[in-house]
Amino acid sequence: MQKTALITGITGQDGSYLAEFLLEKDYEVFGMVRRSSTENFERIEHIRNRVTLIQADLLDQMSLIAAISESQPDEIYNLAAQSFVPTSWTKPVLTAEFTALGVTRMLEALRLAKKDAKFYQASSSEMFGKVKEIPQSEDTPFHPRSPYGVAKAYGHFITVNYRESYNLFACSGILFNHESPRRGLEFVTRKVTYAVARIKLGVQDELALGNLEAERDWGYALDYVKMMWMMLQQDEPDDYVIASGESHSVQELVEAAFSHIGLNWEDYVKTDPRLVRPAEVDMLIGNPAKAKEKLGWKPQVSFKELIELMVDSDLDLVQRQINAGAADPERRLPHR
Repeated sequence: MQKTALITGITGQDGSYLAEFLLEKDYEVFGMVRRSSTENFERIEHIRNRVTLIQADLLDQMSLIAAISESQPDEIYNLAAQSFVPTSWTKPVLTAEFTALGVTRMLEALRLAKKDAKFYQASSSEMFGKVKEIPQSEDTPFHPRSPYGVAKAYGHFITVNYRESYNLFACSGILFNHESPRRGLEFVTRKVTYAVARIKLGVQDELALGNLEAERDWGYALDYVKMMWMMLQQDEPDDYVIASGESHSVQELVEAAFSHIGLNWEDYVKTDPRLVRPAEVDMLIGNPAKAKEKLGWKPQVSFKELIELMVDSDLDLVQRQINAGAADPERRLPHR
């Protein structure tokens, strides 16, 4: 019997990869999108005719109940959020509404409209913040260092609470940083690989970055969305850290990207104090032992392979922009 999935945030990096993955598994896929004056469907354009889009909003409880009632999903993947950490400093209340209370509204809609559906919540390594131990596991205490991290911690615990209070099949994946050619240009990995491509092709002179010493555990988004699905195929709901188990600095990211095109990063990278966060998260590195043991998962793409994959993709993108006369740095760019 064909399964049905509802994905919030289907137009984002993770949502688009997850939709492709579920379609390959013969799911009927519904995607929740917000009503907007400007539609942004670039990441799912190639599968648009294979998914059903439903208009709903994490700020509107009734629209969520209607979306679940209409789609009648076997599985719900809650990936929608205000997900850019720096924006959470300038819009902390809006971040809380979407990224924290939005989870409560989704769970409440699930409880009222389709209690037997399995629920996945996108938790984040940013919840660990000022880390209490290295590496971080499912048992590491949270100390978030941004409004985004705080909101994600709320979303995580309210998922646990609904699981324990209402006997829902509700899981949280504590995903560490996961990147791809579909990552937004505002995120540091994509900012770097896109700038490297532009520098290589002669349309940009330098790259401004903040804290080069900050360390993150970076993996490939497609590897990670498979884990979301695996969590919902288990007999019992649980929470899992999904990470590579390796830590790399922003400087290492920059070195890998520039060396791939044969340039010395120090000739092009400038540090800008304005790009440093008010409260920095210095080192995140995950311990994925539980996911490896219980789910048999391990990442397939290495850090170096990931950065090279993203640089190659952006070289192709920038070349096409040049050919089309659209390499203006101020121009809004398509995601791939």
